[in-house]
Amino acid sequence: MQYKRRAGAGGRIGAAILLAGSTLLGGCINVNAPSEPIVIELNINIRQEVIYRLAEDASNTIEENADIF
Repeated sequence: MQYKRRAGAGGRIGAAILLAGSTLLGGCINVNAPSEPIVIELNINIRQEVIYRLAEDASNTIEENADIF
C-alpha cells in the first residue's frame, strides 16, 4: 500500500508559524563593532630551537675536542 500525503491544515499552520517566527526574529539580530581594538597576543615558545642549537654546539665541541672526553 502506498500512502499519499495530503496537504492539510497542519502543514499550512506550520508554515504560517515558521514565517511569523522568522519575521519576528529578523529584527532582533544586531551586529556592532567593538569600541576597543581587538588585541591578539602571540606568545611564541622558542625553547626548542635554543635547545637544538645548544645540542648542536655541544656535539661540535665534543667532536673538535675528542681527546678531552
